Amino acid sequence: MQLSTYKKESYFQLIIAVAFILLVWFIAQFVFTRIDLTADKRFTLSEHTKQELKSIDDIIYFRIYLDGEMPAGFKRLQHAMREILDEFRVYGKDNIQYEFIDPSENSDPKARNELFKYLYEKGLQPTNLQVKEKDGSNSQKIIFPGMLMSYQGKEVAVNVLKNYAGYSPEGNLNSSIQALEYELAYAMHKLTTESAPKVAFIDDYGMLSLTEVEDIGTTLSDFYEVYRMRINEYPYSLIDSLGNNNFKLIVIAKPQKAFSEKNKFLIDQFIMNGGSVLWLIDQVDVNTDSLAYTRSTLALNRELNLDDMLFTYGIRINYNLIQDLQCATIPVNTALAGQQPQFAPAPWVYYPLMNPVSAHPISKNLDVVKSEFANAIDTVGNDGNIKKEILLTSSKYSRQVSVPALIDLSMISERQDPDRFTSSFLPTGVLLEGTFQSVFANRVLPFDASVYGNKPITLSQATKMIVISDGDIIRNYSQRNGNKQEALPLGFDRFTRQTFANKEFILNCINYLCDLEGLMDARSKEYKLRMLDKLKITRERLFWQSINLLLPVLLIVLLGIAYNYYRKRKYAQGV
Repeated sequence: MQLSTYKKESYFQLIIAVAFILLVWFIAQFVFTRIDLTADKRFTLSEHTKQELKSIDDIIYFRIYLDGEMPAGFKRLQHAMREILDEFRVYGKDNIQYEFIDPSENSDPKARNELFKYLYEKGLQPTNLQVKEKDGSNSQKIIFPGMLMSYQGKEVAVNVLKNYAGYSPEGNLNSSIQALEYELAYAMHKLTTESAPKVAFIDDYGMLSLTEVEDIGTTLSDFYEVYRMRINEYPYSLIDSLGNNNFKLIVIAKPQKAFSEKNKFLIDQFIMNGGSVLWLIDQVDVNTDSLAYTRSTLALNRELNLDDMLFTYGIRINYNLIQDLQCATIPVNTALAGQQPQFAPAPWVYYPLMNPVSAHPISKNLDVVKSEFANAIDTVGNDGNIKKEILLTSSKYSRQVSVPALIDLSMISERQDPDRFTSSFLPTGVLLEGTFQSVFANRVLPFDASVYGNKPITLSQATKMIVISDGDIIRNYSQRNGNKQEALPLGFDRFTRQTFANKEFILNCINYLCDLEGLMDARSKEYKLRMLDKLKITRERLFWQSINLLLPVLLIVLLGIAYNYYRKRKYAQGV
């Protein structure tokens, strides 16, 4: 009798459990939720990314060329890419499709090389790996840690592997995984956005030439409408006759001549009207041609007539030069007089390698940025309407040199005394956000006030600007290829063959100034790299192997004994 009652209770409990599961399933059809239990929220997408995914109205196809036999680190990167794409599918549904491809799987060398060439021309960067075969031998394998994304006939390449100088392989892989959401969201934004913001490079006053900003201009053209224009004191060059800004952002890259008051007024009113500016200013004039030929030159103040303007906005660029023990190298002829020239790299303290401040999405997780003859920046004023954040600084071992100053290449052979480099972390890049006072408030206007309807603006709309005290940060080198001059990638050092983070930094600055803060939020993620203690692994290897192998088996045996004991006692009492 008791056994029959027990069976009825068991059946009833089973029915209740099934009904509860069906109820949860039914509710889940109408209520969507996800819980990320990781400490660093690595499986939680930013709100901007979620909205972008939900708004997609056609298929975005991802072809990821990271498959086949690879070292464990790249397997981890592959797994992270699969996880984030699966997360994309949660919000983008069937509009997110992907496949993983091994570009080396084709046994035909000719077809394989053709695919390699195709991927390289598309913009994917190859990496050469050493792979251990099944027979124990080692072989070389070329992989392309990236993907091609296609949408409605458009295609974009995304390289996901970071290669920062000074980072360990684990650190580079961790940085790559951290940046996955941002890289994919940014590429997706480029593919799906129809109306692009307008960005103008100002071409007055000896700014950097078209060739010198070609690489960043070409990269920006994938997402922005990029213009090169002269202000020419024309009232409607930056603001149209209806009072609307012609551009979202203007870039002032290394001017070499003094600005006229009329052009300053036009830039000021562009800012007052809500426009953003990326200032890249050299306050000191250094003739590098003279330095190359005569091995010395005189550094002098460069008068640009911008000091009052920047001071009003909350910034002062000092008339000095930064020397830094953390610096780039330049080629120096080490051959004796009369012998064949022999060039060797030597550290040059006037080319500081700037540290991005990791607290802000613009500079977070970036490698060092190369600069040339940079100046120190001071923030001035106590205007509560303006928020100021430092984005770039020199290293701990830096100093300021007042100008005029003689710059001589002979100092390369001198030993630099670290005790002289006592000015740590000098600011060289600052972000300003808020409402700005016009530099022309309470001043005689250089234009007739009727140009702007008798009401020139004296207090800006909410806007932002970035001031960088070195114009060379945005300048790319070039090389001659036959009869053609070709631009090298921004940040690429011709002598060391190293690529610094100049390009990524400038792109992040422009994206932020063009109101892509939501997209930049994805850069704020930080995954903690939980490294194993290798020394402890070596010392306690046998102990932890025993724990991992024997403890699960022991637990199962103990649970089996306990369950069997429980059954015997239960049914013995019921008899």
